[in-house]
Amino acid sequence: MATLLSSLSRPSDSTAIIVPSQKTPIILSHDQVVEQVMNFQKKLASIGISPREAVAIAFPNTIEFAVAFLATTFQRAISAPLNPAYKQEEFEFYLEDLKTTVILLPKGAVAENGEAVRAARKCGTAIAEIFWDGGEITLDVIDSGSLRHRNEVKVEEPSEDDVALILHTSGTTGRPKAVPLSHKNLCRTTKNITVTYNLTPADRTLLVMPLFHVHGLLAGFLSSLASGGSLIMPPRFSASEFWGDFVTHEANWYTAVPTMHQILLRGEFPSPMPTIRFVRSCSSPLSPTVHRQLETVLNALVLEAYAMTEAAHQMTSNPLPPAKHKPGSVGVAQGLELQIMDDEGKHLPQGKIGEVCILGANVTSGYLGDPKVVASPFTRSGYLRTGDQGYLDEEGYLFLTGRLKELINKGGEKISPIEIDNLLAQHPKILEAVSFAIDDDLYGQNVAAAITVREGEELSEGELLSWFGQRAAKFKIPKKVYFTENMPKTATGKVQRRLVAKAMNEISGRDQKANELISAAPGEEDNLQSSERFPRWIMTLVSSLLYWK
Repeated sequence: MATLLSSLSRPSDSTAIIVPSQKTPIILSHDQVVEQVMNFQKKLASIGISPREAVAIAFPNTIEFAVAFLATTFQRAISAPLNPAYKQEEFEFYLEDLKTTVILLPKGAVAENGEAVRAARKCGTAIAEIFWDGGEITLDVIDSGSLRHRNEVKVEEPSEDDVALILHTSGTTGRPKAVPLSHKNLCRTTKNITVTYNLTPADRTLLVMPLFHVHGLLAGFLSSLASGGSLIMPPRFSASEFWGDFVTHEANWYTAVPTMHQILLRGEFPSPMPTIRFVRSCSSPLSPTVHRQLETVLNALVLEAYAMTEAAHQMTSNPLPPAKHKPGSVGVAQGLELQIMDDEGKHLPQGKIGEVCILGANVTSGYLGDPKVVASPFTRSGYLRTGDQGYLDEEGYLFLTGRLKELINKGGEKISPIEIDNLLAQHPKILEAVSFAIDDDLYGQNVAAAITVREGEELSEGELLSWFGQRAAKFKIPKKVYFTENMPKTATGKVQRRLVAKAMNEISGRDQKANELISAAPGEEDNLQSSERFPRWIMTLVSSLLYWK
């Protein structure tokens, strides 16, 4: 029976978790981790946490999070990791959506009366503070909320069909959907990842992805523990501390989103460079340009993977040598069945573009909620529709062409935003590029692109479009280009087109409003003598004030 308890309980006195510190790092062996988890499980049982109850955890990457997450799943309860940076309304949504019994927060959180505390009190959710005291994780219920009048319950042992984790999809539209993942789902993914990258007790990763995200939780945390390996766990990603932790604690691989890879490429590197067995990239597309830069600078194999919450993370990955790894491809299916299907759920032949659909033991049973409101994500044959479009080449490697809902439909011509992104990323002055659809009176939709220029470089819209037009068909040339110093991203550093599009449209709206104000009296400026005309700095100031309003 595959449960987190069974997969992590093999005796071992080798190092499992390192929490780096300038003074004294916390180092726990596999045996010590299991001991801490079982001890905390008893504490959860003592306050009345029963099977199928949701326990929210709002922490950065800490030993408290690691132990609380596992202990909750061991108790047959449901772990619900939440981003500690959420605002009150966001906390309220997730606490209410899951009917959360208790939320676990860092020591001192209640005294600060922050967003999570106010949300929990409004929702009637119990509040407990947990912290590492140097020997164990303590549990202090500050506000009993829904735990009031609870008695101690027995210590449970999980089964593979128990829901261990619920995460909400970030999605492309509408209300986030709750995705339940069982012990069986999680264990299958950790096994798949272990096999894909041949993880062994000799491997050690530097965990930079947040544990409230399926990427960090499955690929960095659980897979390392299940393989008998180890992980270095700083509280969050820090480019200035990355290589220090990597070298000091002897990591040999890491997994991250493309944004983090690009940030590291812009920084300083240790000399000599450490030996890196491989680098994994996942959760959003990695442009072939950045892929080549990473492999050159790090002198390491870079393997792009493809994942989603509904599949308990990994679905495909480029394999280790001697098999091929192909820049621009997200690799081959790993431990599951993958097919390209049409709108009717029928299999499409190799090379044809359609929807990526998957079937496997790591795949969720479906979304929580009223089936009348939450549509089934499955085909009639039982395959999960990913909502991603792509094709398989002659060797079974998957190439993604975009999200079905994000394809740009220009007068009936379907344009892949990923194709546009990858071409833009080849420009030597461009650091980041994200394309998306904008409304067009003539074509229905047209292409727009948000661009971040490399530091110290200058790039005009005309120069860029001229360059682009020499490399792509005329109908793919962006109609609108937005230049931005900071590309909008999610809390996990993931680029979502809808967020970028929304931010760029808001900027465009504010600029239009500024222009309307400046030209409110048409012709008036032309009637003024040159010495009386509004100085350009005043007009710029007005525009800026409206921009930041």
